[in-house]
Amino acid sequence: MPDNLTSHPASRYDAEVRRTIPYYDAIHDECLALAGSLDRPPRAWLDTGCGTGSLVARAQRLFPATRFVVADPSPAMLAGAAARLDPARVTILEPCPTRSLPRELGPFDLVTAIQCHHYLDAEGRREAVATCFDLLGPGGVFITSENIRPLTSRGLSIGLRYWARFQERAGRPPSAIAAHLERFDREYHPLTVPEHLALLRDAGFVAVELLWASYLQAAFYAVRGEE
Repeated sequence: MPDNLTSHPASRYDAEVRRTIPYYDAIHDECLALAGSLDRPPRAWLDTGCGTGSLVARAQRLFPATRFVVADPSPAMLAGAAARLDPARVTILEPCPTRSLPRELGPFDLVTAIQCHHYLDAEGRREAVATCFDLLGPGGVFITSENIRPLTSRGLSIGLRYWARFQERAGRPPSAIAAHLERFDREYHPLTVPEHLALLRDAGFVAVELLWASYLQAAFYAVRGEE
């Protein structure tokens, strides 16, 4: 049985996710590029739903003065993160979903949530985004990436076939591909791009932007107002 919310065991997550999510490394590339484009390097960075810590491992090399905090609901994922991250510069929290993070952890200059909140229902996602907003300091930035829903039923049909073909080319067996696509709307709950943007605006962010998009994944960033 999986030891986290994905269909991949934590011990194989890094390899399997790249055979499942198109442009997985490009998503990280774009998030890191945006982090490097802010007014100043983040002094404090929270990565929630951190998985095995692959994003923060790269960020530690790019942002040598940044203090990192990582969170994930899966003990097995956190064990993988602990094995790869510099312990002198990262705090690894006890297993915890985003919406349960204590507000006193903040304020952070940057909060990231990459490919994790689409497992939540509508209310859970609102709570998770509100938590990220509350954990940011004035002018702080939230970056998130999620599976997304195409705008039309025809687009969804084409998008799911595209996703299946990608996984075929990556060498996943047909049974694994079918099982993954069957989770759509059952175990993960994609929003459309406009719904994502509205969710972020409703949380109180003063600037909300689409950062990057592919067929069934998209990344967004949102800025908390100066106070």
